[in-house]
Amino acid sequence: MGALAPWHWAVLILVIVIVFGGSLLPRLGRFFGKSVTGLKQGLKESSEEFKTAVKQHPDSVKLDTTGSSSGEPPKNTDT
Repeated sequence: MGALAPWHWAVLILVIVIVFGGSLLPRLGRFFGKSVTGLKQGLKESSEEFKTAVKQHPDSVKLDTTGSSSGEPPKNTDT
């Protein structure tokens, strides 16, 4: 049992349109469009705030150039 095939999605959308009517899809589209727009705006604002904070306090920011996301130094796996 894998992912749904494209014809599964087509049948599902057809059932949704029949049950809820054609006005549901445009409303859902607007809702998700506004959500994505809000998310992009929030990410942009937080990025700008971060850049401003780095410019104000450049010594307090330490970049991790090891590729580790945990902040800990990488473990030596050569044995």
